[in-house]
Amino acid sequence: MQICQNPNCSNPFNADDNRFCISCGQSNFGELLRNRYHVSRLLGEGGFSRTYAAEDIDRLNAPCVIKQFFPQVHGTSERTKAAELFKEEAFRLYELGENHLQIPRLLAYFEQGTSLYLVQEFIQGNTLFAEVSQQAFTEEKIRELLTDLLPVLEFIHARNVIHRDIKPENIIRRQSDGKLVLIDFGGAKQVTQTSLARQATVLYTLGYAPSEQMAGFACHASDLYALGVTCARLLTGCLPVRDAYGQIHDRLFDPMTCKWLWREILAEKGISVSEDLGNILDKLLKHLASERYQSAAEVLKDLNPQKSFFSLPVVSTTSPTFTPHQTQLSTTIPQSVTPGFPALEIFEFDTVTVDSTGREIKRDYRTANYYTEDLGHGVTMEMVAIPGGSFLMGASEEEGDADERPQHRVTVEPFFIGKYPVTQAQWKAVAALPKVKLSLNPYPSKFKGANRPVENVSWHEAVEFCARLWKKTGRHYRLPSEAEWEYAARAGTTTPFHFGETITSELANCSSGESSEIKSKYRKETTPVGSFGVANAFGLYDMHGLVWEWCADPWHKNYDGAPTDGTVWEVGGDMHRRVLRGGSWSFSPELCRSASRSWNEADGGLRICGFRVVATSFG
Repeated sequence: MQICQNPNCSNPFNADDNRFCISCGQSNFGELLRNRYHVSRLLGEGGFSRTYAAEDIDRLNAPCVIKQFFPQVHGTSERTKAAELFKEEAFRLYELGENHLQIPRLLAYFEQGTSLYLVQEFIQGNTLFAEVSQQAFTEEKIRELLTDLLPVLEFIHARNVIHRDIKPENIIRRQSDGKLVLIDFGGAKQVTQTSLARQATVLYTLGYAPSEQMAGFACHASDLYALGVTCARLLTGCLPVRDAYGQIHDRLFDPMTCKWLWREILAEKGISVSEDLGNILDKLLKHLASERYQSAAEVLKDLNPQKSFFSLPVVSTTSPTFTPHQTQLSTTIPQSVTPGFPALEIFEFDTVTVDSTGREIKRDYRTANYYTEDLGHGVTMEMVAIPGGSFLMGASEEEGDADERPQHRVTVEPFFIGKYPVTQAQWKAVAALPKVKLSLNPYPSKFKGANRPVENVSWHEAVEFCARLWKKTGRHYRLPSEAEWEYAARAGTTTPFHFGETITSELANCSSGESSEIKSKYRKETTPVGSFGVANAFGLYDMHGLVWEWCADPWHKNYDGAPTDGTVWEVGGDMHRRVLRGGSWSFSPELCRSASRSWNEADGGLRICGFRVVATSFG
């Protein structure tokens, strides 16, 4: 399939062997886009661009989205400037998508013929426009939407980016995990304190944009306004309607009074909302930007006043590039995550994806935030910030055992977790701290090495470690809940391993297993933490293999009745047996999956267990 690059062409699709466009007669098109992208259908068009569904032949026909731009310029110098601006936009989209799981990743950008192209990740799922066309949202779904999307807005606003086109059509519920993904950053604008006061190109969707944006002065509060409009429309089911003459009819908004009528429409339907959500929507929809919320964090605070939310990442002032290891990142963020926690720093890491044979098919560069806990005597512990979110916990019918089912959706609050399992050096440092309930052996491990994990501690001893650390720092250290552990291990993936369908001896320390189809070097002992040099998308190392990790939960034989809020499952279960996750150096890959679970006696049993700690701002 060839694409005509005439912006006025009514039907740009042409057969591969056509020399001239069958619609407009022009010949300004080549073969397969960049010799790798096969365009299948038109998704939408408007202004100076078209969006297509496509397949990437070089990535086993993986689906992708291609956006084609037609610069409306004359002369070489103007075109060069347009190309530079397009490149800057590509950098911005790349940086956003690479650092947030709810923003599509930019896969490529290039120029071909007279057009400019962006290639982005294809998000499988339905838009909220499609969902509301079937049924209006309940208050619970609106709260879930706000909880899911506000951290995304805080993320992009921290990078001085304004989306400028938030609406149900640009929000997709990802099929794999139910997370909401914000798409279409083609109209996004990078701003500074100076440029906020300068009129910009006017871009907006009528019925969602506030007056200041329509006048060319979009700000962070403009995105929050559009999110509020989106919530009001989803709640009432009232969407703007264009008649045969092109006129838009909008029952939800009274232009004479500049008033949103969502309360009146809900009253007509006999539907009420809670006072706190009503007040939040009213404030989001204020006509004057100065009277609205000024940040997504403020909205989250009012939405969940009883909970603390970690501040979101702040990036360096340097521009990202497509040669990741040359990118310079600031090392310290002068901002507290939450009261009582140190300032965050940024670290860099690689993630790897393999196919079913264990062959590496993809390697990505990412960044994440963490803080460093000083344990004394030159020993530190790195704690990685994990964003809150929802995921499908457990294994499908095609994977794992009955104790890993039924699959169920769990929503997890933000937390910090150790970048690595607790090492012997860290254990020794904390074992020297004042006793809380139990005495701790400073040298519990069979396989010696300061940077190797402890692998011979009981559940009660791990709890004592957390208690001593809590007492020393004043920060709430504890063992992770089983749900937190799996959420952290998956890092947005749904495959058995965060690497993909399998693991190999080049990626994890585990035994080959009698039934394993993947050859794996059996090391028969632990290795130093982080030895394999690759992490998951959250920046966590050694989540598969190396050492079994204690969780806080008592053992339950399956997930019937399990909590869905990510907390420890205290009710029922065997209090003398505690959950283990992650597998170890002496167990097969099958038992090292993200969903795999086991147990051990809390007082020790098989002395093959280690752990990593969690820190939260609430108990």
